[in-house]
Amino acid sequence: MPFTIVQPAFVDPAAEIADEVYIGPFCVIGPGVKIGRGTRLENNVTIMGRVTIGERNRIFPNVVIGAEPQDISYRGTDTRVEIGDRNILREGVTINRATEKEEGVTSLGNDNFLMANCHVAHDCRLGNNILIANGTLLGGHVHVHDHASLSGATAVHHYVTLGSYSFTAGISRVIQDVPPYMLAEGTPARPRCINNVALKRNNFSREAIHTLHEAHRLLYRNVVGLEATRQQLTERGLLTVEVLRLLDFLSNSHTGHFGRSHDRRNAA
Repeated sequence: MPFTIVQPAFVDPAAEIADEVYIGPFCVIGPGVKIGRGTRLENNVTIMGRVTIGERNRIFPNVVIGAEPQDISYRGTDTRVEIGDRNILREGVTINRATEKEEGVTSLGNDNFLMANCHVAHDCRLGNNILIANGTLLGGHVHVHDHASLSGATAVHHYVTLGSYSFTAGISRVIQDVPPYMLAEGTPARPRCINNVALKRNNFSREAIHTLHEAHRLLYRNVVGLEATRQQLTERGLLTVEVLRLLDFLSNSHTGHFGRSHDRRNAA
């Protein structure tokens, strides 16, 4: 089945549109855009710059993808946005293209759900199976790992990393990395407990959940420190794969600027 363009819509002749794509009325598609099979743009969607969108995505009204980064140092470099498959972008989502400070790409993986009025700033890198609720703002260079969730109206500082299976509660101010498997909340956000809901839904073993509970207790309640936690859990035979990932993530965060592993520019 060929693609469908509902008038009035503007699609530049240089854009690459695959079969089964639906482009609704009042959409504007620029010359550097590639849209994969079965993706659906409802109406009033704007895609500009060098943007690649995969298959079976659904993009709701007033989404803008590929606009220039909101960075005063940007000088018009030909950077890009890359979006994978089966993502849902609800009304008013904005995804800016990258600056030249990293790899020159803002990316979104597969099977993500971004609710209304979320903002993904320049150079953000989002993995797969991520849920971001309404009005959440990701600053530049934020990394979000697979299966992370952010509740509504959360503001994430630039260069923060959010670990896999983490949950950040609504109206939080996130200025440091959020460790994997943890539930963070507050202004500023701090790990409050492990993310039991996500761990159970994703069939983590009882042993994994127990060891993460113990790691959280030592790190955030007893506050014994990273290396002491590693030693105690090793002595008790609780150094599971999940705990090792948590400790390695925290170790990397400590090397960054203000607990942000991805921001090593100012660590010195």
